[in-house]
Amino acid sequence: MAEIYPITNTERLLLTTDGSEFSEGAVREAISLAKQCSSKLTALSVVEVNAEFEALAPQFIEKQEKEARQNLEKVAAQAKKEGVACEYTVFDGEDAYKVITDEAAKTKASMIIMGRRGRKGLKRLVMGSNTARVIGHASCNVLVVPRAAQVDFKSVVVATDGSPFSVAAASEALGIAKRNKCRLTVVSVVPAELAAPTDIDFASVSREKLADAEMQAAEKNAKAVKDAAQKEGIDVKAFVMTGKPADAIIETAKDAKADLIVVGSHGRTGLDRLLMGSVAERVIVLANCAVLVVKGE
Repeated sequence: MAEIYPITNTERLLLTTDGSEFSEGAVREAISLAKQCSSKLTALSVVEVNAEFEALAPQFIEKQEKEARQNLEKVAAQAKKEGVACEYTVFDGEDAYKVITDEAAKTKASMIIMGRRGRKGLKRLVMGSNTARVIGHASCNVLVVPRAAQVDFKSVVVATDGSPFSVAAASEALGIAKRNKCRLTVVSVVPAELAAPTDIDFASVSREKLADAEMQAAEKNAKAVKDAAQKEGIDVKAFVMTGKPADAIIETAKDAKADLIVVGSHGRTGLDRLLMGSVAERVIVLANCAVLVVKGE
Protein backbone atom coordinates (compact mmCIF):
# COMPACT_ATOMS: atom_id res chain seq x y z
CA MET A 1 0.00 0.00 0.00
CA ALA A 2 1.34 3.43 -0.96
CA GLU A 3 2.31 5.96 1.68
CA ILE A 4 -0.50 8.29 2.75
CA TYR A 5 -0.10 12.05 3.08
CA PRO A 6 -2.69 14.43 4.51
CA ILE A 7 -3.73 16.79 1.69
CA THR A 8 -6.72 18.95 0.92
CA ASN A 9 -7.52 21.66 -1.62
CA THR A 10 -10.61 23.86 -1.59
CA GLU A 11 -9.13 26.87 -3.37
CA ARG A 12 -11.62 26.93 -6.26
CA LEU A 13 -15.13 25.50 -5.86
CA LEU A 14 -17.45 24.94 -8.80
CA LEU A 15 -21.12 24.64 -7.82
CA THR A 16 -23.56 23.17 -10.32
CA THR A 17 -27.27 23.78 -9.84
CA ASP A 18 -30.40 23.26 -11.91
CA GLY A 19 -32.58 25.30 -9.57
CA SER A 20 -34.48 22.24 -8.37
CA GLU A 21 -34.99 21.03 -4.79
CA PHE A 22 -32.27 18.45 -5.40
CA SER A 23 -29.69 21.25 -5.64
CA GLU A 24 -30.61 22.91 -2.35
CA GLY A 25 -28.12 20.98 -0.23
CA ALA A 26 -25.32 21.54 -2.74
CA VAL A 27 -25.97 25.30 -2.83
CA ARG A 28 -26.08 25.61 0.94
CA GLU A 29 -22.95 23.55 1.57
CA ALA A 30 -20.97 25.14 -1.29
CA ILE A 31 -21.54 28.57 0.22
CA SER A 32 -20.72 27.29 3.71
CA LEU A 33 -17.52 25.62 2.50
CA ALA A 34 -16.45 28.70 0.54
CA LYS A 35 -16.99 30.82 3.65
CA GLN A 36 -15.04 28.47 5.94
CA CYS A 37 -12.14 28.00 3.55
CA SER A 38 -12.06 31.44 1.89
CA SER A 39 -12.52 29.67 -1.43
CA LYS A 40 -13.29 31.21 -4.79
CA LEU A 41 -16.86 30.13 -5.60
CA THR A 42 -18.32 29.88 -9.09
CA ALA A 43 -21.86 28.68 -9.81
CA LEU A 44 -23.10 27.43 -13.14
CA SER A 45 -26.26 26.08 -14.73
CA VAL A 46 -26.51 24.26 -18.03
CA VAL A 47 -29.42 24.55 -20.46
CA GLU A 48 -29.27 21.37 -22.52
CA VAL A 49 -29.89 22.10 -26.20
CA ASN A 50 -29.12 20.69 -29.62
CA ALA A 51 -29.13 22.36 -33.03
CA GLU A 52 -32.48 20.88 -34.07
CA PHE A 53 -34.27 21.83 -30.85
CA GLU A 54 -32.70 25.30 -30.93
CA ALA A 55 -34.06 25.88 -34.41
CA LEU A 56 -37.57 24.64 -33.56
CA ALA A 57 -38.04 26.23 -30.14
CA PRO A 58 -35.75 29.24 -29.64
CA GLN A 59 -38.26 30.97 -27.36
CA PHE A 60 -38.42 27.95 -25.05
CA ILE A 61 -34.62 27.92 -24.78
CA GLU A 62 -34.58 31.65 -24.04
CA LYS A 63 -37.12 31.02 -21.27
CA GLN A 64 -34.94 28.29 -19.78
CA GLU A 65 -31.87 30.51 -19.94
CA LYS A 66 -33.73 33.31 -18.19
CA GLU A 67 -34.95 31.00 -15.43
CA ALA A 68 -31.44 29.58 -14.98
CA ARG A 69 -29.98 33.08 -14.72
CA GLN A 70 -32.60 34.12 -12.18
CA ASN A 71 -31.81 31.05 -10.10
CA LEU A 72 -28.09 31.80 -10.18
CA GLU A 73 -28.77 35.40 -9.16
CA LYS A 74 -30.57 34.03 -6.09
CA VAL A 75 -27.59 31.78 -5.34
CA ALA A 76 -25.20 34.74 -5.64
CA ALA A 77 -27.45 36.82 -3.35
CA GLN A 78 -27.55 33.96 -0.83
CA ALA A 79 -23.75 33.75 -0.93
CA LYS A 80 -23.39 37.52 -0.54
CA LYS A 81 -25.43 37.39 2.69
CA GLU A 82 -22.78 35.01 4.03
CA GLY A 83 -19.97 37.29 2.92
CA VAL A 84 -19.03 35.08 -0.03
CA ALA A 85 -18.47 36.45 -3.52
CA CYS A 86 -19.99 34.15 -6.14
CA GLU A 87 -19.49 34.45 -9.88
CA TYR A 88 -22.06 32.68 -12.05
CA THR A 89 -22.66 31.67 -15.66
CA VAL A 90 -25.37 29.99 -17.73
CA PHE A 91 -24.12 27.66 -20.43
CA ASP A 92 -25.87 26.03 -23.38
CA GLY A 93 -24.76 22.57 -24.42
CA GLU A 94 -25.87 19.16 -25.65
CA ASP A 95 -24.37 17.29 -22.70
CA ALA A 96 -24.54 19.01 -19.32
CA TYR A 97 -21.88 16.76 -17.77
CA LYS A 98 -19.39 17.66 -20.53
CA VAL A 99 -20.02 21.38 -20.08
CA ILE A 100 -19.49 21.02 -16.33
CA THR A 101 -16.32 18.94 -16.52
CA ASP A 102 -14.87 21.12 -19.30
CA GLU A 103 -15.53 24.25 -17.22
CA ALA A 104 -13.97 22.60 -14.16
CA ALA A 105 -10.85 21.82 -16.17
CA LYS A 106 -10.74 25.29 -17.75
CA THR A 107 -11.04 27.11 -14.41
CA LYS A 108 -8.78 24.60 -12.62
CA ALA A 109 -11.51 23.86 -10.07
CA SER A 110 -10.36 22.04 -6.94
CA MET A 111 -13.79 20.52 -6.40
CA ILE A 112 -17.18 20.24 -8.07
CA ILE A 113 -20.17 20.43 -5.72
CA MET A 114 -23.51 19.08 -6.89
CA GLY A 115 -26.79 17.60 -5.72
CA ARG A 116 -28.20 14.11 -5.93
CA ARG A 117 -31.53 12.97 -7.31
CA GLY A 118 -32.00 10.37 -4.58
CA ARG A 119 -33.90 7.12 -5.11
CA LYS A 120 -37.19 6.01 -6.59
CA GLY A 121 -39.24 2.92 -6.02
CA LEU A 122 -38.69 0.09 -3.59
CA LYS A 123 -34.95 -0.16 -2.91
CA ARG A 124 -34.24 0.93 -6.49
CA LEU A 125 -31.10 3.00 -6.73
CA VAL A 126 -31.28 6.02 -8.99
CA MET A 127 -28.57 8.60 -9.45
CA GLY A 128 -29.14 11.51 -11.81
CA SER A 129 -27.31 10.72 -15.05
CA ASN A 130 -25.50 14.05 -15.06
CA THR A 131 -24.26 13.50 -11.49
CA ALA A 132 -22.94 10.06 -12.42
CA ARG A 133 -21.31 11.30 -15.61
CA VAL A 134 -19.70 14.29 -13.92
CA ILE A 135 -18.17 11.99 -11.30
CA GLY A 136 -16.95 9.62 -13.98
CA HIS A 137 -15.38 12.25 -16.22
CA ALA A 138 -14.21 15.00 -13.85
CA SER A 139 -10.50 15.28 -13.19
CA CYS A 140 -11.06 16.93 -9.79
CA ASN A 141 -12.87 15.75 -6.65
CA VAL A 142 -16.67 15.81 -6.60
CA LEU A 143 -18.78 16.48 -3.50
CA VAL A 144 -22.31 15.06 -3.80
CA VAL A 145 -24.74 16.59 -1.33
CA PRO A 146 -28.24 15.18 -0.64
CA ARG A 147 -30.90 17.83 -0.15
CA ALA A 148 -31.03 17.61 3.67
CA ALA A 149 -27.35 16.83 4.29
CA GLN A 150 -25.20 19.20 6.31
CA VAL A 151 -21.41 18.99 6.25
CA ASP A 152 -20.23 20.05 9.71
CA PHE A 153 -16.84 18.27 9.52
CA LYS A 154 -17.37 16.71 12.93
CA SER A 155 -17.26 13.06 11.90
CA VAL A 156 -15.75 11.68 8.69
CA VAL A 157 -15.77 8.09 7.43
CA VAL A 158 -13.29 6.86 4.84
CA ALA A 159 -13.41 3.51 3.09
CA THR A 160 -10.21 1.75 2.09
CA ASP A 161 -9.39 -1.39 0.14
CA GLY A 162 -5.69 -0.70 -0.36
CA SER A 163 -6.10 0.30 -4.02
CA PRO A 164 -4.52 3.50 -5.40
CA PHE A 165 -8.02 4.99 -5.52
CA SER A 166 -8.65 4.40 -1.82
CA VAL A 167 -5.16 5.66 -0.95
CA ALA A 168 -6.10 8.96 -2.60
CA ALA A 169 -9.37 8.96 -0.63
CA ALA A 170 -7.55 8.23 2.62
CA SER A 171 -5.09 11.08 2.01
CA GLU A 172 -7.96 13.49 1.43
CA ALA A 173 -9.85 12.23 4.50
CA LEU A 174 -6.74 12.70 6.67
CA GLY A 175 -6.34 16.23 5.37
CA ILE A 176 -9.96 17.04 6.14
CA ALA A 177 -9.83 15.48 9.62
CA LYS A 178 -6.61 17.28 10.54
CA ARG A 179 -7.77 20.62 9.17
CA ASN A 180 -11.10 20.47 11.00
CA LYS A 181 -9.95 18.56 14.11
CA CYS A 182 -12.76 16.05 13.61
CA ARG A 183 -13.21 12.35 14.30
CA LEU A 184 -12.12 9.95 11.58
CA THR A 185 -13.48 6.45 11.16
CA VAL A 186 -11.69 4.06 8.82
CA VAL A 187 -13.52 1.04 7.43
CA SER A 188 -12.24 -1.83 5.32
CA VAL A 189 -14.76 -4.42 4.18
CA VAL A 190 -14.35 -8.10 3.36
CA PRO A 191 -17.19 -9.20 1.04
CA ALA A 192 -19.49 -11.60 2.90
CA GLU A 193 -19.13 -14.41 0.36
CA LEU A 194 -15.38 -14.46 1.03
CA ALA A 195 -15.63 -14.12 4.79
CA ALA A 196 -18.23 -16.87 5.17
CA PRO A 197 -17.79 -19.57 2.49
CA THR A 198 -20.70 -22.01 2.38
CA ASP A 199 -19.62 -24.45 -0.32
CA ILE A 200 -18.15 -27.39 1.63
CA ASP A 201 -17.94 -29.73 -1.37
CA PHE A 202 -16.14 -27.61 -3.93
CA ALA A 203 -12.74 -26.08 -3.17
CA SER A 204 -13.83 -25.14 0.35
CA VAL A 205 -10.26 -25.17 1.66
CA SER A 206 -9.15 -22.79 -1.10
CA ARG A 207 -12.09 -20.52 -0.36
CA GLU A 208 -11.24 -20.49 3.34
CA LYS A 209 -7.63 -19.56 2.54
CA LEU A 210 -8.87 -16.80 0.25
CA ALA A 211 -11.16 -15.50 2.98
CA ASP A 212 -8.26 -15.49 5.46
CA ALA A 213 -6.08 -13.62 2.96
CA GLU A 214 -8.82 -11.07 2.33
CA MET A 215 -9.31 -10.54 6.07
CA GLN A 216 -5.57 -10.06 6.63
CA ALA A 217 -5.40 -7.60 3.72
CA ALA A 218 -8.39 -5.66 5.07
CA GLU A 219 -6.81 -5.44 8.53
CA LYS A 220 -3.52 -4.27 7.00
CA ASN A 221 -5.25 -1.59 4.92
CA ALA A 222 -7.30 -0.25 7.83
CA LYS A 223 -4.23 -0.22 10.10
CA ALA A 224 -2.17 1.69 7.54
CA VAL A 225 -4.72 4.51 7.43
CA LYS A 226 -5.15 4.48 11.22
CA ASP A 227 -1.38 4.68 11.78
CA ALA A 228 -1.08 7.58 9.33
CA ALA A 229 -3.92 9.41 11.10
CA GLN A 230 -2.40 8.89 14.54
CA LYS A 231 0.90 10.33 13.32
CA GLU A 232 -1.03 13.48 12.45
CA GLY A 233 -2.69 13.63 15.88
CA ILE A 234 -6.12 12.75 14.50
CA ASP A 235 -8.81 11.14 16.69
CA VAL A 236 -9.27 7.91 14.72
CA LYS A 237 -10.92 4.52 14.94
CA ALA A 238 -10.57 1.71 12.42
CA PHE A 239 -12.83 -1.24 11.70
CA VAL A 240 -12.79 -4.32 9.51
CA MET A 241 -16.28 -5.49 8.56
CA THR A 242 -17.82 -8.28 6.54
CA GLY A 243 -20.79 -8.01 4.22
CA LYS A 244 -21.68 -6.00 1.14
CA PRO A 245 -19.05 -3.24 1.02
CA ALA A 246 -21.39 -0.33 0.28
CA ASP A 247 -23.90 -1.40 2.93
CA ALA A 248 -21.12 -1.85 5.51
CA ILE A 249 -19.78 1.64 4.73
CA ILE A 250 -23.27 3.13 5.12
CA GLU A 251 -23.80 1.34 8.45
CA THR A 252 -20.41 2.53 9.69
CA ALA A 253 -21.34 6.11 8.74
CA LYS A 254 -24.63 5.84 10.64
CA ASP A 255 -22.93 4.45 13.75
CA ALA A 256 -20.28 7.18 13.60
CA LYS A 257 -22.94 9.85 12.97
CA ALA A 258 -20.82 10.93 10.03
CA ASP A 259 -21.60 14.08 8.09
CA LEU A 260 -19.17 13.08 5.31
CA ILE A 261 -18.12 9.83 3.65
CA VAL A 262 -14.95 9.84 1.56
CA VAL A 263 -14.53 7.25 -1.19
CA GLY A 264 -12.20 6.78 -4.14
CA SER A 265 -13.25 6.70 -7.76
CA HIS A 266 -12.11 4.11 -10.27
CA GLY A 267 -12.36 6.66 -13.07
CA ARG A 268 -13.86 5.59 -16.38
CA THR A 269 -13.52 2.78 -18.88
CA GLY A 270 -14.66 2.22 -22.42
CA LEU A 271 -15.69 4.67 -25.11
CA ASP A 272 -17.66 7.46 -23.41
CA ARG A 273 -18.66 5.01 -20.68
CA LEU A 274 -18.04 5.89 -17.06
CA LEU A 275 -17.33 3.50 -14.26
CA MET A 276 -16.69 5.02 -10.87
CA GLY A 277 -16.95 1.64 -9.15
CA SER A 278 -20.16 -0.06 -8.04
CA VAL A 279 -19.33 0.40 -4.35
CA ALA A 280 -18.89 4.16 -4.70
CA GLU A 281 -22.09 4.44 -6.76
CA ARG A 282 -24.14 2.55 -4.19
CA VAL A 283 -22.69 4.57 -1.32
CA ILE A 284 -23.57 7.84 -3.07
CA VAL A 285 -27.20 6.93 -3.68
CA LEU A 286 -27.80 5.34 -0.25
CA ALA A 287 -26.01 7.78 2.02
CA ASN A 288 -27.97 10.35 4.01
CA CYS A 289 -24.83 12.45 4.40
CA ALA A 290 -22.62 14.08 1.79
CA VAL A 291 -20.14 11.91 -0.12
CA LEU A 292 -16.80 13.16 -1.38
CA VAL A 293 -15.56 11.23 -4.40
CA VAL A 294 -11.79 11.58 -4.63
CA LYS A 295 -10.10 11.28 -7.98
CA GLY A 296 -6.63 9.74 -7.95
CA GLU A 297 -3.76 11.04 -10.02
